[in-house]
Amino acid sequence: MLSYRHSFHAGNHADVLKHLVLTSILAYLVRKDKPLCYLDTHAGAGGYALQGVQAQKNREYETGIGCLWERDDLPAPLADYVELVRRFNPGSELQYYPGSPWLARQLLRSTDRLFLHELHPADCAALREQSAGDRRVKVSCADGYQGCIALVPPMERRGLVLIDPPFEVKSDYLRAIETLHQAYRRFATGVYALWYPVVERARVDQLEGALRATGIPGVDRYELGVARDRRGHGMTASGLLVVNPPWILRQEMEQCLPWLAGQLGQEQGRFRMDSLG
Repeated sequence: MLSYRHSFHAGNHADVLKHLVLTSILAYLVRKDKPLCYLDTHAGAGGYALQGVQAQKNREYETGIGCLWERDDLPAPLADYVELVRRFNPGSELQYYPGSPWLARQLLRSTDRLFLHELHPADCAALREQSAGDRRVKVSCADGYQGCIALVPPMERRGLVLIDPPFEVKSDYLRAIETLHQAYRRFATGVYALWYPVVERARVDQLEGALRATGIPGVDRYELGVARDRRGHGMTASGLLVVNPPWILRQEMEQCLPWLAGQLGQEQGRFRMDSLG
């Protein structure tokens, strides 16, 4: 199915969490001189106009990045992430929101490589246009699950894999874990970040159970909620499962997640930060 368009949700609370974790991991990985590889299974369009018809339908960015845009008291990792979003905007107003590929391109170096997958033809075309001229980048209008497995281990033997499906269909939950497991068996030293939405907590519990069953060690969970768990009222929280997290990530999230829960919580802000193995 290809009906999902991230432009309706760009810059929301889930993007804030996902991109905070993504930029924190990459900022740590590029401290070493050795090159690395970045793989994105569901890269999207690369960037989104917040004043466009789709983003304006529910204006989700207003309770996400919009709450951070003019703050001068952000914890340091959040401030670094927001500064990157500012670079994506031509002026002082929040008009555009970058996708994961653009953020990764800003942090990676000339010696690093990026492999971006996106099945939606319009979004893939937009992603190719945004990445045109960047020799580090290869964009594939193809299945990111299959692409991820085919590309590991990368020749750099260092890398970050972002598994970020829309969970538009129920099978995405198990397929995401299967992809992570297969990739890990081929490239056990890589860093993996699997994003998930909380729409029905039972499905997240199944996702967690499936991950535990793989036996993959060294998995941290970072979850941010803006409302109580409930069914039939959209996404109330989201999280990332990070395999082989950099040691500094837990320390940075300890600064940021309580702060975000307090600022973005619409009725009951909350967070979870623990280890699954």
